[in-house]
Amino acid sequence: MTAKKAELLKGTLDMLILQTLTVQPMHGYAIAQHIGRLSDEVLTVEQGSLYPALERLQKKGWVTSKWGESPTGRQARYYTLTAAGRRQLGEQLAAFDQVSLAIARVLRRA
Repeated sequence: MTAKKAELLKGTLDMLILQTLTVQPMHGYAIAQHIGRLSDEVLTVEQGSLYPALERLQKKGWVTSKWGESPTGRQARYYTLTAAGRRQLGEQLAAFDQVSLAIARVLRRA
């Protein structure tokens, strides 16, 4: 049985991006690849969702960006998590854990 590709739950993409950027600054393609790899390719982040999310996170002050050279020698925008982004990630993780536990209780899995 093969794993189905899952759509990201509304509101989780920002959290996944912020968590990914705790590893190191990354360009968009690397962020998408990291999320895919860690989820065993169950989660796929499409460009049409990723770049608007990165722009939104930047406007909120949770990430910053600067242009740099990628490993392939191309120019790429690298995103970095800010202190405000770390705080926001903590809040989002706490809320996600609370909701996950509540759902598990309803499904009688916790």
